[in-house]
Amino acid sequence: MLPSEYPEWQSVYCYFRKWTSCGLIEEMHELLYPMCRKQAGREAGPGLGLRDSPSVKTSSMTSEKGYGGGKKVQVRKHHIVTDTPGLLMAAVIHLADIQDREGAKLVIEQLRYKYPRLKKILADGGYTGQLTERVLKGFGRTLEIVHKVVGISGFNVLPKRWTVERTFRWFNFNRRLAKDYEVNIDGSTAFIHLTMCRIMRNRGKK
Repeated sequence: MLPSEYPEWQSVYCYFRKWTSCGLIEEMHELLYPMCRKQAGREAGPGLGLRDSPSVKTSSMTSEKGYGGGKKVQVRKHHIVTDTPGLLMAAVIHLADIQDREGAKLVIEQLRYKYPRLKKILADGGYTGQLTERVLKGFGRTLEIVHKVVGISGFNVLPKRWTVERTFRWFNFNRRLAKDYEVNIDGSTAFIHLTMCRIMRNRGKK
């Protein structure tokens, strides 16, 4: 369903696979990120990260997926870390049968040699325990757990943590990310980076 001015879909997909495999799409994102922060009057690198990982439903043609016990459907886990404005810092997608804490380590691993100012990462209450100590020893960053407010049941807005949840809502405005349609995990990750590139580019026009 490409626009009529595009070439045949096989040619477009060929370039998409080439750009994905050589890391060009992620590189474009990495170049735009500090530019977007500077334009907003911030430091090029963030000092605080926000982490979240919802389960995303997959299509029938998708490979590399697992059964999500919570939603009772085939899903993938999308782990991301954002800064306080909600811009993407790192993304990892994995099968649903891999423990969330292992996925958290994978996405934090991507930040090991990035962002010297980054000192702390906020996460929800599902990541208490030894993970905080492992992150501090292995990556030199503090993983702080943000708990729900005592005495309030159901959904409640947590300070700063809500911005990473807003980033996932931005993803849902892009039909390609409303559901995980990609056969391969690297294709899904590439579309997350492409979506953020478009968001940052649109901010640059303002």
